[in-house]
Amino acid sequence: MNFAPSEDVVLVRDMVRRFAEQKIRPIADEIDRTGEFPLATIKEMAQLGLMSMLVPEEAGGTGMGVVAYSTALMEIGRACTSHAVTTSVTNMVCEGIYRFGNQAQREYFIPRIASGEYPAGAFALTEPGAGSDAGSLRTSAVKDGDHYILNGTKVFITSGAYAGVIMVAAKTDRELGKAGISVILVERGTPGLKIGRKEEKMGQRASNTVLLTFEDCRVPVANLLGREGEGFRIMLGSLDGGRIGIASNSCGLARAALEASVEYSKNRKQFGKPISEFQAIQFKLADMHTRLEAAELLTLRAARFKEQGRPYTQEASMAKVYATEMVQWVCREAIQIHGGYGYVSEYPVERFLRDAMAVTLYEGTSEVQRIVISRNLLGR
Repeated sequence: MNFAPSEDVVLVRDMVRRFAEQKIRPIADEIDRTGEFPLATIKEMAQLGLMSMLVPEEAGGTGMGVVAYSTALMEIGRACTSHAVTTSVTNMVCEGIYRFGNQAQREYFIPRIASGEYPAGAFALTEPGAGSDAGSLRTSAVKDGDHYILNGTKVFITSGAYAGVIMVAAKTDRELGKAGISVILVERGTPGLKIGRKEEKMGQRASNTVLLTFEDCRVPVANLLGREGEGFRIMLGSLDGGRIGIASNSCGLARAALEASVEYSKNRKQFGKPISEFQAIQFKLADMHTRLEAAELLTLRAARFKEQGRPYTQEASMAKVYATEMVQWVCREAIQIHGGYGYVSEYPVERFLRDAMAVTLYEGTSEVQRIVISRNLLGR
C-alpha cells in the first residue's frame, strides 16, 4: 500500500501551508483575544478555492478531492483552529448543496460560496432541546402557497452571523418523527431570520458561534433541499463528511502542539541541560507523535474511502473520535512539558488546549461516534 500523497495533493498542501504561515498564523493569537471573525482571510481563502474543495469544477467548485481537502484542513488547523472549523463547515454546506440540490440551487448558491460573496455557509441542526437526539428537533416549516413559514430556534451555529446561506433542518410534518424532517436553504437577510447572541466560548473564539431564531420566516419552496422528509438523511450524510473535516482540523492542531513542545523542550534548560535530554520528556514527545500519526492515517483512510465512492460512515466516525480525543490528550501533554509557562498566554499551547476542548462535542459527540461504530460492527 502506497501512503505517499499524490502530486496534486502535495501541490495543494504546499499552497495552503504557505498561505497559513503568511496570513493565518500571524493573526491567530490576536483574533483569539478579540474574538473577531477573520473575514478578510476567509474571503482570501475562498479566492484560493478553499471553500469549494469538494465540489467538481464543472459545478462551480475547485474539485480538489477529499484527500486534498483533508490535507488542506490539517495545514489550516495547524495555524488556527477557528479558520479551520469555518472552512470545514462551509465546505460541508457547499458539498451538501451539490449532492442534494437541484440544478437551479447549484447554479445559484455554489458560485456565491466558492467566490467568497457568501463568506461562509452554516449548518443549522442543533436546538436548545435537540442535540445528539436530532430527531427531536422542534423547528417547523409550514407550507403557505409557494413559501415555507419557518419558526424555531437553533443554537451553537458556526458562522451563523456571517453565512450567506444556512442549511436549516425543520419539521415539515410533525406526525412523522424523523421522516418528517426536511432541509431548507435560508439566505442571510431573509425576513424573519434573526441573528441572536454570540456565544462567549472557551476556545475557537474567532469562529463565530451564534443563536438563530426564525419568526414567521418566509422562504421560497424552491429552496427545499432534496424532497420533503429527506432531511434527516441529508443531515446525517453531510455530517459523515463533516467528521472527516473535524478529524483533519484536530490533526493539524495536534501537529502545532507537538511542534511547539519539541521546540520548547530543546530551549528550556533545567539541571544544566535542555529538558529534551530527559527521558520523561522524550517519552511524552514520542507518544504524542505516535498518536498523531495514527490519527492522521485514520483520517486519510476515511478521506480516501469517500473519494473512491466507498461506504465511509464508520471510517469517518473512527477518525473523528480518535483524532478529537487524541488532540485533547496531546495538548494536555504539551502544557505539562511547558510547565507553568504552558498555563499562561505567553505561549500558544494554552490556546491550543482551549481550542481542542470543543472538537469532541460538535458534529457528533464522542459518545455518538461510538454508537455509530458499534452499530456498524454489530451489523445493526
